[in-house]
Amino acid sequence: MADETISFSDEEQEPSIRVVAQFVRDLSFESPNVENLITSPGENPNLNIEVNVNARSVKQDLYESSIEFKASAVSDSGVIYDLEIVYGGMFQVENMPGDALEPFLLVNCPAILFPFLRRLVADLTREGGFPPLFLDPIDFAGLYLQRKEQMENGPTSNTLIN
Repeated sequence: MADETISFSDEEQEPSIRVVAQFVRDLSFESPNVENLITSPGENPNLNIEVNVNARSVKQDLYESSIEFKASAVSDSGVIYDLEIVYGGMFQVENMPGDALEPFLLVNCPAILFPFLRRLVADLTREGGFPPLFLDPIDFAGLYLQRKEQMENGPTSNTLIN
């Protein structure tokens, strides 16, 4: 029996991933009715939360992944607060198979960024004079699959990466 040697070509290298930077791309916190809330906080507060994930190529092997987060707290006395933040990261990704890149950028990268976004949201709502908003973990894989399904069933089936 002959000895078999397995050799890997350059195409079969392990993927290399590095977080190059993390940053706040956009931030807005508004409490338009604070004077009304002090005298009459209102009843039946309602919190609406919206999360969206995006990714784009910056240049070869460099990608931006971002989480767009919106929270709006409203009571019968009016808007308590509106919070909008886009938190992003730059990721250097080398040797990633083409079919794995999109899910990596829209699932794994946001999962890396989320703890930092979570902390910012809690700090901003607390510093805004309200109880801190502690976010539950987000199922980014579920969001990705849901968005992928919507795009496949929609009028166009573009890739999710811009």
